[in-house]
Formats: sequence, C-alpha cells, structure tokens
Amino acid sequence: MNTPQEISQRADLRDYLAAERTFLAWIRTGLALMGFGFVVARFGLFLQEINAQQNAPLLKSYGFSSWFGTALIAVGVIVNVFSGWRYAQFIRKLDRGETSYPASSTRMVAIAFFLALVGLAMAIYLISIRPSSSQSTNSKERSMTLGSDKGIIDKPSNHSVNETVEKLKGILQAKGITLFALVDHSGEAAKVGMKMPPTKLLIFGNPKGGTPLMLAAPSSAIDLPLKILVWEDAGGKVWASYNSPAYLQQRHGLPPELLQNIAVVETLATKAAE
Repeated sequence: MNTPQEISQRADLRDYLAAERTFLAWIRTGLALMGFGFVVARFGLFLQEINAQQNAPLLKSYGFSSWFGTALIAVGVIVNVFSGWRYAQFIRKLDRGETSYPASSTRMVAIAFFLALVGLAMAIYLISIRPSSSQSTNSKERSMTLGSDKGIIDKPSNHSVNETVEKLKGILQAKGITLFALVDHSGEAAKVGMKMPPTKLLIFGNPKGGTPLMLAAPSSAIDLPLKILVWEDAGGKVWASYNSPAYLQQRHGLPPELLQNIAVVETLATKAAE
C-alpha cells in the first residue's frame, strides 16, 4: 500500500495523459513518414505509368525516388522506436515524482531539416526527368521500347486512313520507291461479313537499299521490304505504325553504316501523317 508521502509525489493524471497524447502524436508522425516513404519509393513507377497512359515519350529516370523513399521509411521506424523509448523513460520519471522534464527540441529540428532536404532533392529529381523541348514536340508519338520486344512506333495522322494512304503512295512515287503491295485488312474483313476499323498495310522498298541489308544479315528478309500500317483506333484516331529502325538493327545485328537504308521509313511515316 502506498504511503501518503508516496501518493503526494506521484504526478497528476493530466501529466500522464499529456505524455500519452505526445507519444501517440509521434507514433502518427512515424507512420506518416513510413507511408510517405512508400509513396516516394514508387514515385518513379507512377510517373512512367502516367507517361504511358498519356502516350508521351519515356522519361529518363535515375532511380533516386527509391532511395528517397527508403530513407523516409527508415526515419519513420527510427521515430517510432525513439518515441517509444522516450515515452517509457518519461513515465518512469513521472512515477518517481519528477514532474519537471527538460524537453529537447533537437530531434524535431533534425527531422524538419531532413524532410526539407528530401523535398529539395525530389524537386531537383522532377526537374531532371522533365522531357526536353525536342521530346515534348513529339509527345503524341508512341514508341514501344526495345525491352518490350515489339519495337513498334505509332505516329498520329492528321488525315483519315484513306487520305494518309494516298498521301503516302504519292510520296513513295515521288521518291522512286516501289510499292510492292497494299493490303486492305478491313476491306478483306468486310468481304467475309466481318467489321473492323479501317486498316491498311503498305509494303514498299528499293532493291538497292534492301539487298545490302539482306546480304549483311539474311534474317532481315523476314522484316523486309519495309512496311507502314495505317489504321484507325476505337476512338477514331488514325495512326501510322512501323518497325523502329533501331529495333530492326538490334534484332538482326545490322551494321551501323546500313541503318540509313531502313531509317527512311521514319521520314515517310512523318510526312504522310502531317
């Protein structure tokens, strides 16, 4: 049983409740830091996902968001552990009747400066991955990365499928490039009672340009002659799609000096879509 002297030395209930509220506030701070750290760690992937949905060029990522997020999570864990230790220490002091407790603001100031540095670093990171002006002019161009094993580039056309095809045929004729075939996929589908958006494939080339490629890498004959697919998506937008020259070079191991023989497809698709 406690003596009257011991009871008089114990702190007031309000002191215990205030200490508990402070402890819970620090716990919430630690949890918020860990949650925010997780968001920051996944921030790079979030940017890439938004970028892909908007059909914009791929942003250059340095992976710094993962380090920032991990650091924030670590700080959150440290805050929770430290606040638990300080709370237990403070309660023991209250039990001993030591109601005057010099609180240090060092840890609060340190956390504030750390978060300010993280915010500054994230701002620098966002500026560093912002697309350049040359990339933003082609923000409507969609490019499948080589890592996806597709290597397809889609350019938006300002014309209908038929108009784009006719324009491309005129460009090929003016440049002396042979149009080997024009495959009307949607037209053939209509013949068998099936419906699909306008879709036409142009197969074209020049033996003077294609033969050296096939001699250097016989497997390139699978993808030659060059092709441009003009098609309309479900939203009514018309696209001119073709195999990326860089993808074809990597796929078949084409010599760099022959890359110009297939790079012409980019110019043709761009002019037809204008």
